[in-house]
Amino acid sequence: MVTSDSLLTRNPAFVVEDLTHAFKLPDGGAMTVLQNISLTVRENEFFTVVGPSGCGKSTLLNVAAGLVDASGGKIRLLHENRDLIQTDIGYITQDSNLFPWLTAIENVMVPLEIRGVSKKERISRAEEWLAHVGLTGFENHYPRQLSGGMQKRCSIARTLVFEPKVLLMDEPFGALDAITKSALQKTVTDLWERLRTTVVFITHDLTEAIALSDRVAVMTGRPGAVHALVDIEIPRPRDVYNVTDLPEFKSIRRDLWQLLENDIAIRETAK
Repeated sequence: MVTSDSLLTRNPAFVVEDLTHAFKLPDGGAMTVLQNISLTVRENEFFTVVGPSGCGKSTLLNVAAGLVDASGGKIRLLHENRDLIQTDIGYITQDSNLFPWLTAIENVMVPLEIRGVSKKERISRAEEWLAHVGLTGFENHYPRQLSGGMQKRCSIARTLVFEPKVLLMDEPFGALDAITKSALQKTVTDLWERLRTTVVFITHDLTEAIALSDRVAVMTGRPGAVHALVDIEIPRPRDVYNVTDLPEFKSIRRDLWQLLENDIAIRETAK
């Protein structure tokens, strides 16, 4: 069983120090979306962030990926106590973001080409990762010829083909139907068990958070702050299809919902 006690013996991988971020408004003012966030994610941990819409979850990942500059504080992404460079970091967003003019295998080869991998090895590794995500036989299909779930699988293969040290995932399955979503949760869990990449995962879905995670950070409404950290003390490997049948699941979900509900009640009272 993975618990916070065992995680504490690992090196830090994703370190947030007093992070604040505000967006400028057209009228010259500013809207604070993240406020004084500090947390540490350990190497090989599957760490999930949940919270109300608009609380800054995606902004947190965008700052980590270097797409947005923080207004204050900082995020460090580390591997074995060294700072990662951007090519060590994988980012899977809500959209698949495949290049429409490239086939599935060509899309998956792009990160390897950027890293100077030989063509022969690019093809071999891309075929291997398409097989890992269940897309054997679809290597030469263009994105428009793939279903939404298949496009997401291709996007996952493209990101994991270079085996990033830290993987950022921003609600990657939010737009998918329930069956496809469950299948991809199983795929991601199996791949994470194989690679043990450090994952920081964003979701609105408490069931998904419990099924996938070692720990869950519960954020407050805007401006987002970390309200609580919750250990998901369910043994691995997990059966993500039937995790809701476990007595531990029901208890953890109740605790997570209570934290979110308390924050909503406090904010309603303060109005």
